[in-house]
Amino acid sequence: MSALYAAEHRGLRELHAGARQLVKHWRRLAGRLDGRCAAVLEGGAAEAERVRSELARESEVRGVPGFPAASGAGARFAGLHNAGDLMLERNQAMRGAVLDVQWLVTLVAYLERLAATRGDDGLAALHADWGARLAAVEERARITAIELGSDPAFAVTPAETGALGRAGHRIAVAMGGAGEAVDGSAIGRAARRFAR
Repeated sequence: MSALYAAEHRGLRELHAGARQLVKHWRRLAGRLDGRCAAVLEGGAAEAERVRSELARESEVRGVPGFPAASGAGARFAGLHNAGDLMLERNQAMRGAVLDVQWLVTLVAYLERLAATRGDDGLAALHADWGARLAAVEERARITAIELGSDPAFAVTPAETGALGRAGHRIAVAMGGAGEAVDGSAIGRAARRFAR
């Protein structure tokens, strides 16, 4: 078995940071949402944590250095997500969460291809396993986000129900209303003609 490609080293660190970010973001979001959304987010965070633990063990066996920089980057990204959720409606927050796991599924498939290209069937199989498990998380999250369309009034309530979340939601609604007004105005019609 040959040494890992530089692209694999970077990708593995990216996977560690991305999984850590998903865990932090989804657990925080699960505390803001309830019912099926919270259950799916908690379950997905637990699976991403298992993948991250397995990644740490596998990396140690293969002599890949630890992930202190990746952990710091993941924490910063999670902080940005958590702050952004304050202005979102439930449906927007849940759909955004789906993007977190879609990114990981694509990254793991990329890592699988790198390992296979290098001839490391064992690591490629491990990536395939992680990919299948994360794809199942993605599917549950996507279905849950889509199901929010069955209750339109609930779907547009703030993801964060505290005072800060309600204030952020009011700002987002006002900005959306302003955008709709511009789109319906003569300026909006002219911009659409110009965009064609």
